[in-house]
Amino acid sequence: MRHSDEHAAWMRLALHEAHGALASGDVPVGAVVLDAAGRVVGRGRNERELHQDPTLHAEVVAIREAAAATGDWHLTGCTLVVTLEPCVMCAGAIVAARIPRVVFGAWDEKAGAAGSLYDVLRDRRLNHRVEVVSGVDEAECGRLLTEFFEDPLRRPAGPTATR
Repeated sequence: MRHSDEHAAWMRLALHEAHGALASGDVPVGAVVLDAAGRVVGRGRNERELHQDPTLHAEVVAIREAAAATGDWHLTGCTLVVTLEPCVMCAGAIVAARIPRVVFGAWDEKAGAAGSLYDVLRDRRLNHRVEVVSGVDEAECGRLLTEFFEDPLRRPAGPTATR
C-alpha cells in the first residue's frame, strides 16, 4: 500500500513515544492507536526494563490504553501505528483486539510477525485479518534502533535482547 502524508504524521507520533523509551533504558519502540476520526486514543512505548515485565511492548501498552479510553476491547475502528514490525505476542494482541489496520516503520527480520519472519496479522486461518502498511519512515525508525543497539551504555542486558 502506498504511504500517505497521514501515515507519516501518525508515525511521527509513534517516534515521539519511541524516544521516550530511552529514558528508562528500554528499546526505543513507540506506538499509537488512532480511532476512526484520527484521534489518538492510546499511546505506548516499550516499558519492559522500566517495570521488569516482558509483556510491556509498545503495542500492548497502547492497546491497553486505547481499550480503557474507548471502554471497549473491540478496537474495530482503530489503526495501530508502531515504529517496529510487531512480534508474535503483539500480533496476537492486535488480532484479539480486532484492530483492522497496522502501520509500521522498520522491519524486524529476527522477530517480526507482520510479513518478515511470520505473517500472523494476515493469516487466513485466524478469525481476524489485518491490513498491513509497512515501511513508513523506515529509515528513521531503523536508525533509532540501530543507534540504540550500537551504544554499549544503552544496550539492554542479556545476550539475546532484541526488543
